Amino acid sequence: MVSPEEWDLAAGDKRLAVWRCALRELFEETGVLAATGSLDLDPQGRVDLRGELLRAERQDAGVDAWDTWAEPIGESPFRDLGWMTTPPFAPVRYETLFLDLELPEGEEATIVTGELVGGRFWDAGEALQAWRRGEIRIVPPVLLILEALEEGGIEDLDRRVIEEMDRLRAGRLHPVRFSPGIFLAALRTPTLPPSTTTNTLLVGEKSLYIVDPGTHEAAEQDRLFEKLNELLGQGTTLTGILLTHSHNDHVGALCRTAQEFSLPILAHEISLSEISLEGLETRALAHGDCLELGQAPDGSEGWQLEALHTPGHHPGHLCFQESRYHALIAGDMISTVSTILIDPPEGHLATYLQSLEALLKRPQGTIYPAHGPAMPDSHTVLRHFLAHRRKREEALLEALTRTPRSLDALLPLVYDDVDPSLFPIARRSLLAGMHKLVEEGRAQFEDERGRLA
Repeated sequence: MVSPEEWDLAAGDKRLAVWRCALRELFEETGVLAATGSLDLDPQGRVDLRGELLRAERQDAGVDAWDTWAEPIGESPFRDLGWMTTPPFAPVRYETLFLDLELPEGEEATIVTGELVGGRFWDAGEALQAWRRGEIRIVPPVLLILEALEEGGIEDLDRRVIEEMDRLRAGRLHPVRFSPGIFLAALRTPTLPPSTTTNTLLVGEKSLYIVDPGTHEAAEQDRLFEKLNELLGQGTTLTGILLTHSHNDHVGALCRTAQEFSLPILAHEISLSEISLEGLETRALAHGDCLELGQAPDGSEGWQLEALHTPGHHPGHLCFQESRYHALIAGDMISTVSTILIDPPEGHLATYLQSLEALLKRPQGTIYPAHGPAMPDSHTVLRHFLAHRRKREEALLEALTRTPRSLDALLPLVYDDVDPSLFPIARRSLLAGMHKLVEEGRAQFEDERGRLA
Protein backbone atom coordinates (compact mmCIF):
# COMPACT_ATOMS: atom_id res chain seq x y z
CA MET A 1 0.00 0.00 0.00
CA VAL A 2 1.42 3.36 -1.02
CA SER A 3 1.87 5.55 2.05
CA PRO A 4 0.85 9.23 2.18
CA GLU A 5 4.54 10.13 2.47
CA GLU A 6 5.30 8.25 -0.75
CA TRP A 7 2.52 10.10 -2.56
CA ASP A 8 3.90 13.39 -1.31
CA LEU A 9 7.49 12.60 -2.31
CA ALA A 10 6.36 11.53 -5.79
CA ALA A 11 4.53 14.85 -6.33
CA GLY A 12 1.55 13.18 -7.96
CA ASP A 13 3.54 10.75 -10.15
CA LYS A 14 1.56 7.51 -9.53
CA ARG A 15 4.09 5.14 -11.10
CA LEU A 16 6.98 6.70 -9.18
CA ALA A 17 5.03 6.47 -5.92
CA VAL A 18 4.15 2.83 -6.54
CA TRP A 19 7.61 1.53 -7.38
CA ARG A 20 9.15 3.45 -4.49
CA CYS A 21 6.52 1.75 -2.33
CA ALA A 22 7.62 -1.55 -3.85
CA LEU A 23 11.24 -0.78 -2.86
CA ARG A 24 10.11 -0.20 0.71
CA GLU A 25 7.83 -3.25 0.93
CA LEU A 26 10.54 -5.47 -0.56
CA PHE A 27 13.06 -4.23 2.01
CA GLU A 28 10.62 -4.56 4.91
CA GLU A 29 9.58 -8.09 3.99
CA THR A 30 12.86 -9.57 2.69
CA GLY A 31 15.70 -7.22 3.62
CA VAL A 32 16.58 -6.77 -0.07
CA LEU A 33 17.58 -3.26 -1.19
CA ALA A 34 17.02 -3.10 -4.93
CA ALA A 35 18.47 0.38 -5.52
CA THR A 36 21.13 2.71 -4.13
CA GLY A 37 19.83 5.58 -2.01
CA SER A 38 21.38 8.67 -0.49
CA LEU A 39 22.40 7.06 2.84
CA ASP A 40 25.53 4.99 3.27
CA LEU A 41 24.07 1.97 5.05
CA ASP A 42 26.47 -0.45 6.72
CA PRO A 43 25.10 -3.89 7.76
CA GLN A 44 23.95 -2.62 11.15
CA GLY A 45 22.42 0.48 9.56
CA ARG A 46 20.35 -1.75 7.28
CA VAL A 47 19.12 -3.79 10.24
CA ASP A 48 18.21 -0.63 12.14
CA LEU A 49 16.38 0.95 9.19
CA ARG A 50 14.45 -2.24 8.52
CA GLY A 51 13.44 -2.51 12.16
CA GLU A 52 12.31 1.11 12.18
CA LEU A 53 10.22 0.54 9.03
CA LEU A 54 8.57 -2.57 10.48
CA ARG A 55 7.68 -0.73 13.69
CA ALA A 56 6.27 2.18 11.69
CA GLU A 57 4.23 -0.25 9.56
CA ARG A 58 2.40 -1.45 12.65
CA GLN A 59 1.68 2.14 13.66
CA ASP A 60 0.77 3.32 10.15
CA ALA A 61 3.52 5.94 10.29
CA GLY A 62 6.31 7.14 8.02
CA VAL A 63 10.08 6.94 8.58
CA ASP A 64 12.15 10.04 7.82
CA ALA A 65 15.35 8.05 7.35
CA TRP A 66 13.69 5.94 4.64
CA ASP A 67 12.35 9.02 2.85
CA THR A 68 15.85 10.50 2.91
CA TRP A 69 17.26 7.28 1.48
CA ALA A 70 14.59 6.82 -1.23
CA GLU A 71 13.85 10.35 -2.41
CA PRO A 72 16.82 10.75 -4.81
CA ILE A 73 16.10 7.43 -6.57
CA GLY A 74 14.63 8.48 -9.91
CA GLU A 75 14.80 5.29 -11.94
CA SER A 76 12.90 2.10 -11.23
CA PRO A 77 14.96 -1.10 -10.84
CA PHE A 78 11.83 -3.13 -11.73
CA ARG A 79 10.27 -4.27 -14.98
CA ASP A 80 6.56 -3.49 -15.19
CA LEU A 81 4.19 -6.41 -15.73
CA GLY A 82 1.18 -4.11 -15.89
CA TRP A 83 -1.72 -2.84 -13.80
CA MET A 84 -4.63 -4.92 -12.57
CA THR A 85 -7.73 -3.64 -10.75
CA THR A 86 -9.96 -5.79 -8.55
CA PRO A 87 -13.20 -6.59 -10.44
CA PRO A 88 -16.25 -4.58 -9.24
CA PHE A 89 -17.61 -7.26 -6.92
CA ALA A 90 -15.66 -6.38 -3.79
CA PRO A 91 -16.35 -3.57 -1.30
CA VAL A 92 -12.67 -2.57 -1.42
CA ARG A 93 -10.91 -2.61 -4.79
CA TYR A 94 -7.17 -2.41 -5.41
CA GLU A 95 -5.38 -0.90 -8.37
CA THR A 96 -2.12 -2.84 -8.37
CA LEU A 97 1.06 -2.57 -10.40
CA PHE A 98 2.85 -5.92 -10.74
CA LEU A 99 6.61 -5.73 -10.98
CA ASP A 100 9.42 -8.11 -11.92
CA LEU A 101 12.87 -7.90 -10.31
CA GLU A 102 15.99 -9.98 -10.66
CA LEU A 103 17.64 -10.39 -7.26
CA PRO A 104 20.48 -7.82 -7.20
CA GLU A 105 24.00 -9.17 -6.88
CA GLY A 106 25.12 -9.41 -3.27
CA GLU A 107 21.58 -9.21 -1.85
CA GLU A 108 20.10 -12.02 0.23
CA ALA A 109 16.48 -12.44 1.27
CA THR A 110 15.92 -12.87 5.01
CA ILE A 111 12.59 -13.16 6.81
CA VAL A 112 11.88 -11.31 10.03
CA THR A 113 8.88 -12.75 11.85
CA GLY A 114 6.16 -10.23 12.61
CA GLU A 115 4.73 -8.85 9.40
CA LEU A 116 5.38 -12.25 7.76
CA VAL A 117 5.03 -15.71 9.28
CA GLY A 118 7.59 -17.30 6.98
CA GLY A 119 9.29 -17.23 3.62
CA ARG A 120 11.07 -19.42 1.11
CA PHE A 121 12.00 -19.59 -2.55
CA TRP A 122 9.46 -21.51 -4.64
CA ASP A 123 9.52 -22.94 -8.08
CA ALA A 124 6.26 -21.77 -9.68
CA GLY A 125 5.07 -25.30 -10.39
CA GLU A 126 5.91 -26.40 -6.85
CA ALA A 127 3.87 -23.55 -5.36
CA LEU A 128 0.93 -24.29 -7.64
CA GLN A 129 0.94 -27.97 -6.76
CA ALA A 130 0.86 -27.07 -3.06
CA TRP A 131 -2.12 -24.82 -3.79
CA ARG A 132 -3.86 -27.58 -5.74
CA ARG A 133 -3.35 -29.91 -2.78
CA GLY A 134 -5.05 -27.33 -0.56
CA GLU A 135 -1.90 -26.76 1.52
CA ILE A 136 -1.45 -23.01 0.89
CA ARG A 137 -3.54 -20.05 -0.25
CA ILE A 138 -2.60 -17.90 -3.22
CA VAL A 139 -4.51 -14.77 -4.16
CA PRO A 140 -6.04 -14.78 -7.67
CA PRO A 141 -3.70 -12.26 -9.41
CA VAL A 142 -0.59 -14.09 -8.18
CA LEU A 143 -2.09 -17.37 -9.45
CA LEU A 144 -2.24 -15.82 -12.91
CA ILE A 145 1.46 -14.92 -12.84
CA LEU A 146 2.56 -18.25 -11.35
CA GLU A 147 0.64 -20.13 -14.03
CA ALA A 148 2.32 -18.01 -16.69
CA LEU A 149 5.68 -18.97 -15.16
CA GLU A 150 4.72 -22.65 -14.97
CA GLU A 151 3.55 -22.66 -18.57
CA GLY A 152 6.34 -20.76 -20.31
CA GLY A 153 9.21 -20.03 -17.95
CA ILE A 154 10.68 -16.64 -17.19
CA GLU A 155 12.28 -15.80 -20.55
CA ASP A 156 9.32 -13.92 -22.03
CA LEU A 157 7.20 -13.69 -18.86
CA ASP A 158 6.92 -9.90 -19.14
CA ARG A 159 5.43 -10.05 -22.63
CA ARG A 160 2.94 -12.80 -21.83
CA VAL A 161 1.71 -11.22 -18.57
CA ILE A 162 1.46 -7.77 -20.17
CA GLU A 163 -0.63 -9.24 -23.00
CA GLU A 164 -2.95 -10.91 -20.46
CA MET A 165 -3.30 -7.65 -18.51
CA ASP A 166 -4.27 -5.92 -21.75
CA ARG A 167 -6.95 -8.57 -22.40
CA LEU A 168 -8.36 -8.07 -18.88
CA ARG A 169 -8.57 -4.32 -19.37
CA ALA A 170 -10.37 -4.96 -22.67
CA GLY A 171 -13.13 -6.87 -20.81
CA ARG A 172 -11.95 -10.46 -20.51
CA LEU A 173 -13.13 -12.13 -17.31
CA HIS A 174 -10.58 -11.96 -14.53
CA PRO A 175 -9.29 -15.40 -13.47
CA VAL A 176 -10.79 -15.15 -9.98
CA ARG A 177 -10.16 -18.40 -8.11
CA PHE A 178 -10.09 -18.46 -4.34
CA SER A 179 -9.76 -22.25 -4.18
CA PRO A 180 -8.87 -24.95 -6.72
CA GLY A 181 -11.58 -26.00 -9.14
CA ILE A 182 -13.88 -22.96 -8.84
CA PHE A 183 -13.78 -19.97 -11.21
CA LEU A 184 -15.77 -16.90 -10.12
CA ALA A 185 -17.24 -14.55 -12.73
CA ALA A 186 -18.90 -11.47 -11.20
CA LEU A 187 -21.38 -10.25 -13.84
CA ARG A 188 -23.72 -7.26 -13.70
CA THR A 189 -27.28 -8.08 -12.66
CA PRO A 190 -30.40 -6.20 -11.48
CA THR A 191 -29.75 -7.20 -7.88
CA LEU A 192 -30.36 -5.36 -4.60
CA PRO A 193 -27.98 -2.60 -3.48
CA PRO A 194 -25.20 -2.32 -2.53
CA SER A 195 -24.47 -5.27 -4.80
CA THR A 196 -24.27 -4.66 -8.53
CA THR A 197 -23.18 -8.14 -9.62
CA THR A 198 -24.08 -11.79 -9.14
CA ASN A 199 -21.38 -14.44 -9.08
CA THR A 200 -21.59 -17.05 -11.81
CA LEU A 201 -19.37 -19.96 -10.78
CA LEU A 202 -17.69 -22.59 -12.93
CA VAL A 203 -17.14 -25.70 -10.82
CA GLY A 204 -14.89 -28.54 -11.89
CA GLU A 205 -11.66 -29.11 -13.76
CA LYS A 206 -12.07 -31.14 -16.94
CA SER A 207 -15.85 -31.38 -16.56
CA LEU A 208 -17.65 -28.19 -15.49
CA TYR A 209 -20.97 -27.20 -14.00
CA ILE A 210 -22.13 -23.60 -14.45
CA VAL A 211 -23.79 -22.23 -11.30
CA ASP A 212 -26.24 -19.28 -11.45
CA PRO A 213 -25.80 -17.70 -14.90
CA GLY A 214 -27.60 -14.60 -13.66
CA THR A 215 -26.80 -11.66 -15.90
CA HIS A 216 -29.50 -10.23 -18.18
CA GLU A 217 -27.08 -8.08 -20.20
CA ALA A 218 -26.07 -9.43 -23.61
CA ALA A 219 -22.56 -7.96 -23.33
CA GLU A 220 -22.01 -9.61 -19.96
CA GLN A 221 -23.37 -12.90 -21.28
CA ASP A 222 -20.91 -12.63 -24.18
CA ARG A 223 -18.03 -12.27 -21.70
CA LEU A 224 -19.16 -15.47 -19.99
CA PHE A 225 -19.56 -17.31 -23.28
CA GLU A 226 -16.10 -16.22 -24.39
CA LYS A 227 -14.69 -17.90 -21.28
CA LEU A 228 -16.78 -21.03 -21.78
CA ASN A 229 -15.72 -21.34 -25.41
CA GLU A 230 -12.09 -20.86 -24.41
CA LEU A 231 -12.42 -23.74 -21.94
CA LEU A 232 -14.13 -25.92 -24.54
CA GLY A 233 -11.22 -25.22 -26.88
CA GLN A 234 -8.86 -26.51 -24.19
CA GLY A 235 -10.71 -29.83 -24.00
CA THR A 236 -13.01 -29.07 -21.07
CA THR A 237 -16.56 -30.38 -21.23
CA LEU A 238 -19.66 -28.60 -19.90
CA THR A 239 -21.95 -30.95 -17.95
CA GLY A 240 -24.90 -28.84 -16.85
CA ILE A 241 -26.26 -25.68 -15.25
CA LEU A 242 -26.98 -25.55 -11.52
CA LEU A 243 -29.25 -23.02 -9.83
CA THR A 244 -29.12 -22.06 -6.18
CA HIS A 245 -32.66 -20.66 -6.61
CA SER A 246 -34.95 -18.94 -9.10
CA HIS A 247 -34.62 -15.25 -8.21
CA ASN A 248 -34.31 -12.89 -11.15
CA ASP A 249 -30.67 -11.94 -10.58
CA HIS A 250 -29.63 -15.62 -10.71
CA VAL A 251 -31.32 -16.72 -13.95
CA GLY A 252 -30.93 -13.89 -16.48
CA ALA A 253 -28.66 -15.90 -18.79
CA LEU A 254 -30.13 -19.29 -17.91
CA CYS A 255 -32.10 -20.07 -21.05
CA ARG A 256 -29.55 -18.61 -23.46
CA THR A 257 -26.73 -20.57 -21.80
CA ALA A 258 -28.72 -23.82 -21.85
CA GLN A 259 -29.59 -23.36 -25.52
CA GLU A 260 -26.14 -22.16 -26.61
CA PHE A 261 -24.33 -25.14 -25.09
CA SER A 262 -27.14 -27.77 -25.07
CA LEU A 263 -27.02 -28.19 -21.29
CA PRO A 264 -29.52 -29.57 -18.79
CA ILE A 265 -30.72 -27.34 -15.94
CA LEU A 266 -30.50 -28.80 -12.43
CA ALA A 267 -32.26 -27.14 -9.48
CA HIS A 268 -34.68 -27.79 -6.65
CA GLU A 269 -38.15 -28.69 -7.93
CA ILE A 270 -39.60 -25.48 -6.45
CA SER A 271 -37.14 -23.34 -8.40
CA LEU A 272 -37.76 -25.28 -11.62
CA SER A 273 -41.51 -24.75 -11.22
CA GLU A 274 -41.07 -20.97 -11.03
CA ILE A 275 -39.20 -20.47 -14.31
CA SER A 276 -40.43 -20.88 -17.88
CA LEU A 277 -38.18 -23.63 -19.25
CA GLU A 278 -40.27 -25.05 -22.06
CA GLY A 279 -38.23 -27.15 -24.46
CA LEU A 280 -35.20 -27.31 -22.15
CA GLU A 281 -33.93 -30.41 -20.34
CA THR A 282 -34.34 -30.17 -16.57
CA ARG A 283 -33.61 -32.33 -13.54
CA ALA A 284 -34.82 -31.78 -9.99
CA LEU A 285 -32.22 -31.96 -7.22
CA ALA A 286 -32.96 -32.94 -3.64
CA HIS A 287 -30.98 -32.59 -0.44
CA GLY A 288 -27.98 -34.94 -0.47
CA ASP A 289 -27.86 -35.54 -4.23
CA CYS A 290 -24.25 -35.84 -5.40
CA LEU A 291 -22.89 -34.84 -8.81
CA GLU A 292 -19.68 -36.32 -10.17
CA LEU A 293 -16.92 -33.82 -10.95
CA GLY A 294 -14.31 -36.29 -12.16
CA GLN A 295 -10.69 -35.81 -11.17
CA ALA A 296 -9.89 -33.05 -8.67
CA PRO A 297 -7.24 -30.39 -9.48
CA ASP A 298 -4.63 -32.30 -7.43
CA GLY A 299 -5.29 -35.49 -9.42
CA SER A 300 -7.31 -37.28 -6.74
CA GLU A 301 -10.35 -39.30 -7.76
CA GLY A 302 -13.90 -39.38 -6.42
CA TRP A 303 -14.48 -35.62 -6.53
CA GLN A 304 -18.16 -34.77 -6.03
CA LEU A 305 -20.49 -31.82 -5.59
CA GLU A 306 -23.28 -32.31 -3.04
CA ALA A 307 -26.60 -30.45 -3.16
CA LEU A 308 -27.83 -29.06 0.17
CA HIS A 309 -31.41 -27.86 0.60
CA THR A 310 -31.23 -24.60 2.59
CA PRO A 311 -34.64 -22.88 2.56
CA GLY A 312 -35.40 -19.60 4.31
CA HIS A 313 -34.34 -16.97 1.81
CA HIS A 314 -36.22 -18.96 -0.84
CA PRO A 315 -38.11 -22.24 -0.28
CA GLY A 316 -36.19 -24.01 -3.03
CA HIS A 317 -32.74 -22.63 -2.20
CA LEU A 318 -29.81 -25.00 -2.67
CA CYS A 319 -26.19 -24.72 -1.60
CA PHE A 320 -23.48 -26.93 -3.09
CA GLN A 321 -20.34 -28.25 -1.40
CA GLU A 322 -17.48 -29.98 -3.18
CA SER A 323 -15.80 -32.92 -1.49
CA ARG A 324 -12.05 -32.32 -2.00
CA TYR A 325 -11.49 -28.84 -0.50
CA HIS A 326 -14.96 -28.41 1.09
CA ALA A 327 -15.60 -25.16 -0.79
CA LEU A 328 -19.21 -24.13 -0.13
CA ILE A 329 -21.29 -22.42 -2.82
CA ALA A 330 -23.70 -20.52 -0.61
CA GLY A 331 -25.87 -18.62 -3.08
CA ASP A 332 -28.02 -16.11 -1.20
CA MET A 333 -27.51 -17.68 2.22
CA ILE A 334 -24.78 -15.11 2.84
CA SER A 335 -23.30 -12.06 1.14
CA THR A 336 -19.86 -10.55 1.71
CA VAL A 337 -21.04 -7.06 0.73
CA SER A 338 -24.32 -6.79 2.65
CA THR A 339 -26.90 -8.77 4.62
CA ILE A 340 -29.45 -11.14 3.10
CA LEU A 341 -33.03 -10.04 2.54
CA ILE A 342 -35.64 -12.36 4.05
CA ASP A 343 -38.83 -11.23 2.33
CA PRO A 344 -42.12 -12.76 3.55
CA PRO A 345 -44.07 -14.75 2.59
CA GLU A 346 -41.45 -16.35 0.33
CA GLY A 347 -38.75 -15.76 2.90
CA HIS A 348 -39.03 -17.21 6.40
CA LEU A 349 -36.57 -16.03 9.03
CA ALA A 350 -36.71 -18.97 11.45
CA THR A 351 -36.17 -21.40 8.57
CA TYR A 352 -33.30 -19.30 7.25
CA LEU A 353 -31.57 -19.38 10.64
CA GLN A 354 -32.04 -23.15 10.81
CA SER A 355 -30.39 -23.45 7.40
CA LEU A 356 -27.42 -21.37 8.56
CA GLU A 357 -27.06 -23.64 11.59
CA ALA A 358 -27.18 -26.70 9.33
CA LEU A 359 -24.38 -25.27 7.16
CA LEU A 360 -22.27 -24.79 10.31
CA LYS A 361 -22.34 -28.57 10.74
CA ARG A 362 -20.79 -29.06 7.31
CA PRO A 363 -16.98 -29.28 6.84
CA GLN A 364 -15.25 -25.92 6.88
CA GLY A 365 -13.86 -24.47 3.64
CA THR A 366 -13.87 -21.42 1.41
CA ILE A 367 -17.38 -19.96 1.13
CA TYR A 368 -18.62 -18.51 -2.17
CA PRO A 369 -21.57 -16.11 -1.85
CA ALA A 370 -23.74 -15.01 -4.74
CA HIS A 371 -22.68 -11.42 -4.11
CA GLY A 372 -19.17 -10.33 -3.13
CA PRO A 373 -15.82 -12.08 -2.89
CA ALA A 374 -15.27 -15.52 -1.41
CA MET A 375 -13.98 -15.89 2.15
CA PRO A 376 -11.59 -18.63 3.29
CA ASP A 377 -13.37 -19.66 6.53
CA SER A 378 -17.00 -20.63 5.98
CA HIS A 379 -17.74 -21.20 9.66
CA THR A 380 -16.57 -17.72 10.68
CA VAL A 381 -18.80 -16.14 8.03
CA LEU A 382 -21.81 -18.24 9.01
CA ARG A 383 -21.36 -17.41 12.70
CA HIS A 384 -21.15 -13.73 11.79
CA PHE A 385 -24.50 -13.90 10.01
CA LEU A 386 -26.12 -15.73 12.91
CA ALA A 387 -24.75 -13.18 15.39
CA HIS A 388 -25.95 -10.31 13.17
CA ARG A 389 -29.50 -11.72 13.12
CA ARG A 390 -29.47 -12.20 16.91
CA LYS A 391 -28.37 -8.59 17.37
CA ARG A 392 -31.11 -7.35 15.05
CA GLU A 393 -33.71 -9.40 16.93
CA GLU A 394 -32.52 -7.95 20.24
CA ALA A 395 -32.89 -4.44 18.79
CA LEU A 396 -36.44 -5.25 17.67
CA LEU A 397 -37.38 -6.58 21.11
CA GLU A 398 -35.97 -3.42 22.73
CA ALA A 399 -37.99 -1.23 20.34
CA LEU A 400 -41.28 -3.04 21.02
CA THR A 401 -43.48 -1.98 23.93
CA ARG A 402 -46.92 -2.94 25.20
CA THR A 403 -48.26 -0.14 23.01
CA PRO A 404 -48.51 -1.12 19.33
CA ARG A 405 -46.01 0.55 17.00
CA SER A 406 -46.10 0.63 13.22
CA LEU A 407 -43.31 -0.90 11.16
CA ASP A 408 -42.40 2.59 9.94
CA ALA A 409 -41.97 3.77 13.52
CA LEU A 410 -39.87 0.72 14.41
CA LEU A 411 -37.58 0.97 11.35
CA PRO A 412 -35.27 3.81 12.49
CA LEU A 413 -35.00 2.22 15.94
CA VAL A 414 -34.10 -1.29 14.75
CA TYR A 415 -32.12 -0.26 11.67
CA ASP A 416 -30.37 2.81 13.06
CA ASP A 417 -27.15 1.73 11.27
CA VAL A 418 -28.79 1.60 7.82
CA ASP A 419 -29.01 4.40 5.26
CA PRO A 420 -32.65 5.58 5.19
CA SER A 421 -32.64 5.15 1.41
CA LEU A 422 -32.53 1.39 2.08
CA PHE A 423 -35.46 1.44 4.53
CA PRO A 424 -37.91 -0.04 1.97
CA ILE A 425 -35.71 -3.16 1.81
CA ALA A 426 -35.07 -3.16 5.55
CA ARG A 427 -38.82 -2.94 6.13
CA ARG A 428 -39.28 -6.37 4.53
CA SER A 429 -36.62 -7.88 6.81
CA LEU A 430 -38.25 -6.16 9.79
CA LEU A 431 -41.53 -7.82 8.85
CA ALA A 432 -39.76 -11.19 8.77
CA GLY A 433 -38.42 -10.51 12.26
CA MET A 434 -41.90 -9.65 13.51
CA HIS A 435 -43.31 -12.87 12.07
CA LYS A 436 -40.62 -14.89 13.89
CA LEU A 437 -41.43 -13.26 17.25
CA VAL A 438 -45.15 -13.86 16.71
CA GLU A 439 -44.52 -17.53 15.87
CA GLU A 440 -42.53 -17.85 19.10
CA GLY A 441 -45.26 -16.14 21.16
CA ARG A 442 -43.06 -13.17 22.08
CA ALA A 443 -44.95 -10.49 20.12
CA GLN A 444 -48.28 -9.69 18.51
CA PHE A 445 -48.72 -8.13 15.09
CA GLU A 446 -51.99 -6.81 13.71
CA ASP A 447 -52.80 -4.16 11.11
CA GLU A 448 -49.10 -3.58 10.39
CA ARG A 449 -48.51 -2.72 14.05
CA GLY A 450 -46.48 -4.77 16.51
CA ARG A 451 -46.22 -4.95 20.29
CA LEU A 452 -44.82 -7.23 22.95
CA ALA A 453 -46.98 -10.22 23.80
